[in-house]
Amino acid sequence: MSDLRPPPTPVAMIIGTAIVACLSGYMFGIASSLGFFPIPFMPRAPKERGIANYDDEEESEEEEIDAEILDHAPNWANGFEADKRDGLRFVSKKPADKKKEKKADWENSDEECKMVLVVRTDLGMTKGKIAAQCSHATLACYKNFLRKDPKSQILRRWERQGQAKVALQVKSEDDLDVLEAKALSLGVVAEIIADAGRTQIASGSHTVLGIGPAPKSVIDQITGSLKLL
Repeated sequence: MSDLRPPPTPVAMIIGTAIVACLSGYMFGIASSLGFFPIPFMPRAPKERGIANYDDEEESEEEEIDAEILDHAPNWANGFEADKRDGLRFVSKKPADKKKEKKADWENSDEECKMVLVVRTDLGMTKGKIAAQCSHATLACYKNFLRKDPKSQILRRWERQGQAKVALQVKSEDDLDVLEAKALSLGVVAEIIADAGRTQIASGSHTVLGIGPAPKSVIDQITGSLKLL
């Protein structure tokens, strides 16, 4: 009867395990470098900002520079007076004629409310620029409500109903002025946004008029004849 081999010692088992681990790691590293396995914890290349298939070169350049996108934004943090001082909010030079102001008789109406954003198409603004200016106009109208009547039922109802907004178009600054005057005469909030002129258009250009929110029938009295943007 042949003698049985003695079991391996603990030292031999440790050495054998270490050799197998080293060989396995070496082979796995070679396979990963050849692309057979994904390398864990490998930092990914940062994604490109903006939309990859955006054909508008001018707009793409603007999106790559955060400062330029924000330069034309009104100074919301410092309030209405700071905006007027910096030339970012348009204030009519004509004195207010209280006799011609019509008291809004639709404040307690249950009709659905909406806001309209009237954009000047003659300035040649890109899609991104228009979106930014419309955002400024929306916020300006909202802050107007909060400043004058924070408990307005019109504002609360507009918020509950989904904050409907419609973008319309005009072809001149005079058109904006006429619409603003008509809105104010009906007691509707109206805000014109003036651009700072650091990107695409001249400083002080009136870009967008925000009107409302107000009941649809009232808004349609002001902008019902305009075309969608």
